[in-house]
Amino acid sequence: MKLLIVEDDKTIASGLEYSLSQEGYEVIVCHHAEGAKEIIETEINRISLCLFDLSLPDGSGYDLCRRVKESADVPVIFLTVADDEVNVVMGLDIGADDYITKPFRIRELSARIKTVLRRYQKNNTQEKDSVHLDSLEVFPLEGKVYKANIELALTALEYRLLMIFINHRGQILSREQLLEQIWDVAGEFVNDNTLTVYIKRLRKKIEDNPQQPAIIETVRGLGYRMAAEDVTK
Repeated sequence: MKLLIVEDDKTIASGLEYSLSQEGYEVIVCHHAEGAKEIIETEINRISLCLFDLSLPDGSGYDLCRRVKESADVPVIFLTVADDEVNVVMGLDIGADDYITKPFRIRELSARIKTVLRRYQKNNTQEKDSVHLDSLEVFPLEGKVYKANIELALTALEYRLLMIFINHRGQILSREQLLEQIWDVAGEFVNDNTLTVYIKRLRKKIEDNPQQPAIIETVRGLGYRMAAEDVTK
């Protein structure tokens, strides 16, 4: 997932770039509004979330947020030292999705980013009539999955696991992240070994060749990933 960071303080920007890259995000950094405008015009459809400093040498995060919201349905989080109510309300009124005050802890920012992304992914998935994954077609509103027009019999946990990957497509998910999200679904105990079994079972049902999976890829040493491109209709 690609993040756009616009922050004029190069020390803060560098720290954010390093920390968020370590979490698996692809990060684009700008120190001025002018450069950010060019990226918004040319790459906004490939950006998952924007982090904008409110006060920039040649502009305002408010203006950048308006440009983003006019161009695409992409979430925006403001970074600012101003924590008064007027600025908070103004930022939210023009479409900002969250607002974090400096100084902040990177873990807090990371948690806010994940929360906003989950909300957007959930809403976007629910709005779609169907999701296509190679020969697979998923109907989120109906809870049905078809492969080559034949309905698959997935257990509640297998379906939940598939939807987690769909809602985080393009993002590497560690085993710990997967376990956290499927814990005790349908009253079943899920540990690391059980997760391995369920991924194997799910692949057997949805992949053309489970031994060489194309839908749910293994990223050695990191976890699993569902490709981001060409998966939705």
